[in-house]
Amino acid sequence: MVAVCLACGSGCTRDREQAATDAGAAAGVEETDKGDLSAIRKRGKLRILLPRREEAETLPRSGFPPDLERKMAEEFARRLKLDPVPVYVDSYDDLIPHLLEGKGDVLVASMTVTPARRERVSFTTPVAVVTEQVVTRAGDELSGLGGLGGRTIAVRKSSSYWNTALELKKKYPGLSIRVVDEHLDTEQILYRVSRGVYDLTLADSNLVQAVSAYTPSLKVALDVGGSRPWAWAVRPGARSLRKALDAFLSEVQLVEPVSRIYTGDLLAIKKLRVLRVLTRNSASTYFLWRGELIGFEYDLVREFAKRHDLHIKLVVPPSRDDLIPWLLEGRGDLVAAALTITAERKQKGVAFSQPYNYVTETVVCRTDDPHCPARPEDLAGRTMVVRKSSAYWQTLKELKNSGVDLTLQAAPEELETEEIVARVADGSYDLTVADSHIVDIELTCRDDIQAACALGEKVPHGWAMLPGNPLLKKAVNAFFDQEYRGVFYNLTRRKYFQSSRSIKKHAAKRPTRTGQISPFDDLFREFARRYGFDWRLIVAQAHVESRFDPQARSWAGARGLMQIMPKTSRGMGFKDVTRPEAGVHAGVKYMDWLRDRFDPNLPVNVRNWFALAAYNAGYGHVLDARRLAERKGWNPYRWFDNVERAMLLLGRPQYARTARYGYCRGSEPFQYVRRIRERYKAYLQVSSP
Repeated sequence: MVAVCLACGSGCTRDREQAATDAGAAAGVEETDKGDLSAIRKRGKLRILLPRREEAETLPRSGFPPDLERKMAEEFARRLKLDPVPVYVDSYDDLIPHLLEGKGDVLVASMTVTPARRERVSFTTPVAVVTEQVVTRAGDELSGLGGLGGRTIAVRKSSSYWNTALELKKKYPGLSIRVVDEHLDTEQILYRVSRGVYDLTLADSNLVQAVSAYTPSLKVALDVGGSRPWAWAVRPGARSLRKALDAFLSEVQLVEPVSRIYTGDLLAIKKLRVLRVLTRNSASTYFLWRGELIGFEYDLVREFAKRHDLHIKLVVPPSRDDLIPWLLEGRGDLVAAALTITAERKQKGVAFSQPYNYVTETVVCRTDDPHCPARPEDLAGRTMVVRKSSAYWQTLKELKNSGVDLTLQAAPEELETEEIVARVADGSYDLTVADSHIVDIELTCRDDIQAACALGEKVPHGWAMLPGNPLLKKAVNAFFDQEYRGVFYNLTRRKYFQSSRSIKKHAAKRPTRTGQISPFDDLFREFARRYGFDWRLIVAQAHVESRFDPQARSWAGARGLMQIMPKTSRGMGFKDVTRPEAGVHAGVKYMDWLRDRFDPNLPVNVRNWFALAAYNAGYGHVLDARRLAERKGWNPYRWFDNVERAMLLLGRPQYARTARYGYCRGSEPFQYVRRIRERYKAYLQVSSP
């Protein structure tokens, strides 16, 4: 589509073909080669065809990280001493044509094996086995095929479900088929079923399981069509490549032992090659940021699994209280969720690893508080606001009983500690208490609070396991013996708890009236014009991202003037974004790609705000916020005062649980877009188009 140029107010063409060529050259698409394994070895690289996405498909709550297949394909390449080269394809329907045209060597896209596809490509041994299911809303009494008469099933005509729908219609003439727009993926169709927009749909069982984890209003009515494999694909003539892939996939056993409940020690876990990790979706454990799965607990457990050649399956129970019961039931192998080691928890029947982190209950006050408490006794006369159900309540109650005349006020139970801290920052509450690691996270991204006095001694965190799994406990303890306070551990801890992300050291200065905004104005003008943006908006964004430092690197690894994540820059076709030209080009191109994902009928300035929010937090979190805004009765087609309000709610558990992409620190995109808008307005006053 042709975007509207803000500078001239009309449609201006862009050299998309040249941009695609640039990206393709970086990803290896310039080579058209239909050779088998011998030709690939001679070339020295394996081209892996992938559907382009800026996000992980969903935040895993009951399964593997969504990029596991890509990582396994890369491992296959390295075993053959080949360089793995991702080749991203915008349209799912173009994947097989690209493979047949020789633009890639292996197609890795969780593709369902169908007779029609078998006629075109050669499939490997399955990477998963799924069942087609008819899906409806919770409360629907549909429970058998005979009930399909008079119902309507919604499917895309190009999907693998279309033929199943036609067969069902033949058997049950009263069934109607609703053809769904091709731009809607299966998850979006399932969402519309949950909202009552569509009556029924068809989906694969593993996708239904994943979506149901954050859409509890869905219900599986019945299974149809039997089991169907998902597999990778190669060209029909690539027999040696397929043979090598089959041997590799058989060895690594990528097929997931889906919903099995079992207990077993380390030897049993290694036999399955899957470590099931019970955790929480929060800023201190595991979350999705700019398309990357990150978090202190996630990084630690991923490294542990790597040391033992295991894949991790992430399991997020509905609430924190379910972590230990689910472990005891055999739904996971260990709990990695910043659990405090307590006698009460041990009495419930779990064993803890040795401590890997220590925290203290810490009083939090505003930065400008002239009487910030230096010791617990200084809390006399102050009002402490915490949840009544939290451990902090009991600590403060004991302090009050010891003679400290403080006022203890109950915060609403639905508020997370981070939200209570935010209310202290804005003056709504006087003081609160938070674990020191939560305070550390808050201090990396805000400058309006400070840590005051500690209450009591440090308490240890540990991973929880079953007492009957001594080998797993021994392996975890050996891991912490080796890593605790070592290089990897220290870097990981610094990344989440000590990294300076605060803007207070970079106080924003108003631009002077010289017409020159940044040292890179010419680059911003060039690429903003190419992609249809007002260059001053991009300059404002770059200032917020990097303060015009081409060598800037964020706590999470984003780089360059526009702070592009490595995976995103590779996907957009850029290798070194620390070069100013490449950094600006990559950032503006990514902004353009994000903007084009939003409704084309929206005004371009509205799409710009949505794109900026997606650039900061990730496209998926913006989708979640728009859905939530609609549920709240706010306008999902406006960012300011509408979708941004919903974005703020995604940090609350009751909303994050039903969001496709889970927890989001919504205050960051909220502030990010507003800071850019303010700076953009200032730039408009001192510069010409």
